[in-house]
Amino acid sequence: MSRLLRILAVALRFRLYRFLPRFARAGDPDRSVRLRRALEALGPIFVKFGQVLSTRRDLLPLDIADELAKLQDQVPPFPAAEAAAEIEKGIGSRIEDVFAEFGSAPVASASVAQVHLARLKDGREVAVKVLRPGVEDAIAKDVALLETAAALVERLWADGRRLKPREVVAEFARHLADEMDLMREAANASQLRRNFADSPLLAVPQVHWEWCSQRVMVMERMHGTPVSQVDALRAGGVDIPQLARAGVEIFFTQVFRDGFFHADMHPGNIFVGTEGAMRGKYVALDFGIMGTLTEVDKNYLAQNFLAFFNRDYRRVAQAHLDAGWVPAATRVDEFEAAVRAVCEPIFARPLKEIYFGKLLLRLFQTSRRFGVEIQPQLVMLQKTLLNIEGLGRELDPDLDLWQTAKPFLERWMGEQVGWRGLVRTLRQEAPYWAATLPQLPRLLHRLLAEDRVGGLQRAMERLAEQNARRNRLLAALAALLATGLILFIIAAQC
Repeated sequence: MSRLLRILAVALRFRLYRFLPRFARAGDPDRSVRLRRALEALGPIFVKFGQVLSTRRDLLPLDIADELAKLQDQVPPFPAAEAAAEIEKGIGSRIEDVFAEFGSAPVASASVAQVHLARLKDGREVAVKVLRPGVEDAIAKDVALLETAAALVERLWADGRRLKPREVVAEFARHLADEMDLMREAANASQLRRNFADSPLLAVPQVHWEWCSQRVMVMERMHGTPVSQVDALRAGGVDIPQLARAGVEIFFTQVFRDGFFHADMHPGNIFVGTEGAMRGKYVALDFGIMGTLTEVDKNYLAQNFLAFFNRDYRRVAQAHLDAGWVPAATRVDEFEAAVRAVCEPIFARPLKEIYFGKLLLRLFQTSRRFGVEIQPQLVMLQKTLLNIEGLGRELDPDLDLWQTAKPFLERWMGEQVGWRGLVRTLRQEAPYWAATLPQLPRLLHRLLAEDRVGGLQRAMERLAEQNARRNRLLAALAALLATGLILFIIAAQC
């Protein structure tokens, strides 16, 4: 309750009620600043919400989008003395014993952590990330508030259970918990770097494990220009249209090849190289929130993407039905017609004329009509898709997302379901079957000999008893029929 009262107090202090049509005033010059400061005052979760909003320039007025963009890496930092104390505690050594140089002023300050630049004793440049003191308690309170709100939504709104708000909040809370463990973030960075080793499209910093802990992460310093500074990138000789296409390929590669994707892709977390071999290459930063997809999820998404690209709405409807995302009694032809009405108008348009926010809203309205259940495991992917759209608009509004992504998805699907997919699967499973098949007779003998709980023996005894009972019943029935036949013959002779 105290947190809820604080939210109301902050909203009143920064006069956020003026965003409501009833209280709006013409010529409100500082409204965007008030909104940003209110989100900063409310803490990390609300800052992240502002980060997501800042990428949606198609939905927000430009002054608000520009101001919220400052939340990406310009959150007020915490004092240098507190940062130094946290770093020394995390690395288990004094700063001067590990670093030849250490910048006390942070180069980036976000909602959960801030980053300082340093140089190791051997001359390597590094970036040192450290969590904000007390951030865990602040996030725990906000998550508790979100959980309460989600429970009320399920109870008071007719569509509440279908939308699974409590599961969505749990998924969000899990990712926030992951983000507050910098050892996990370091592992995420290491995995993504390995996935894109020698890639001409994406660079990921190397982790220096010897100085990483749950609250401190030391990694290679990466040089580049924020992806949102398009004019600076163009001045640095970067091919902007090619950069936009590469961003789409990177995203689909992470999702469909690896099932492991960067799920916090706002502009503050992405640089682009402008010098030498790094020119035009993306640089990923901040690996606290990563998404994962199962093989089932990947195949379902790929089928739907390809069906959309080919305008095969019957296949879209059937895929939803096969996945169990719509009730089994749903008529495929009706669902197909509804999806066609939503999606058909968006094709043959450049990206600048396609508004995924409005498309998602219409799809949501359609899904509510057919009882489609929200899948919590895909929430982070949906958020990432919105971020990709925002980045795409800033880089190249004329990018044809469909034509860029379609060849990649067709190639991937061919590798998954074609003969190459079969060969790859057999190759992956061959070591397992080679080790298992020779053991099957011995394992079966051991199972029969060591049936400790007697489950198999009792099952076989029951089966034998059932067979005996059936045989006795058949014998009695045969005897009864024979007796009846004899009596019939005797009666006939008399």
